[in-house]
Amino acid sequence: MQTGFSFSKLADHLASLGDVTVEDLDLLAEMPSTIAHFSSHQTILRHGDDSHQCCLLLQGYLSWRNAEGRDGQITSISVPGDIADPQTLYRPRVHGNLIALGPAVVALVPHRFFHELSARSPAMSRTLLLMLLSDHAIQRNWMINLGSRDALTRVAHLLCEITTRLQNVGLAKDFRLASPFTQSDLAAACSISPVHANRTIQELRRCNLLQWHGKTLTISDWQGLVRLAGFDPAYLGIRPRDQGARPTQLGPAKCVVAPA
Repeated sequence: MQTGFSFSKLADHLASLGDVTVEDLDLLAEMPSTIAHFSSHQTILRHGDDSHQCCLLLQGYLSWRNAEGRDGQITSISVPGDIADPQTLYRPRVHGNLIALGPAVVALVPHRFFHELSARSPAMSRTLLLMLLSDHAIQRNWMINLGSRDALTRVAHLLCEITTRLQNVGLAKDFRLASPFTQSDLAAACSISPVHANRTIQELRRCNLLQWHGKTLTISDWQGLVRLAGFDPAYLGIRPRDQGARPTQLGPAKCVVAPA
């Protein structure tokens, strides 16, 4: 991979999912794109659109939201290095609304590039498919999160997932990250009220599991948060790396939370 390649987080993401060579990844340097800047909560794709390009997230966070409900339910969150809409490579019709969670920078890449890339490199073709399968696995886990976990565990699990995905592309190494959302966004992602979301964050703070100051979120006790969430990252499809590239355990949990 070329030094300073602007889409290196995509390369990191793909390399974590499948067996690709440096030569395979260097093909990404030929990627045509239009760079677009979006403001917080600006809509990027609307339900019913026909898309002929993919949204590769370079900076910030994106979210898919339910287009039919009034509550703006968030159904998934994209982090840098994600292709937010890989399904449009096969079905161009957009289902749901793709919205920036905060200020975001996106590379708009024509579908034809990824189709040509798949034809040139079987390894990249397989890895792009693994990315799509990973997205589906994350969706299934979000359904479990909403259906079988209480509010505190839902929030803890979501924060563990986001942190792990960020660390997979070289971000949040010190467990400090730009907050993916406001507390209202957090409520929409976890299907709870904004008041309940606020109380949940306060409880996590009281347990010394995290700190949330302004737009910065810091996980104070990674192991404790993982234990509370019952978080197992296997569903993300990320291949094991050396210990230095993975979230480290920071000590025992500092509180026991009674079931809701």
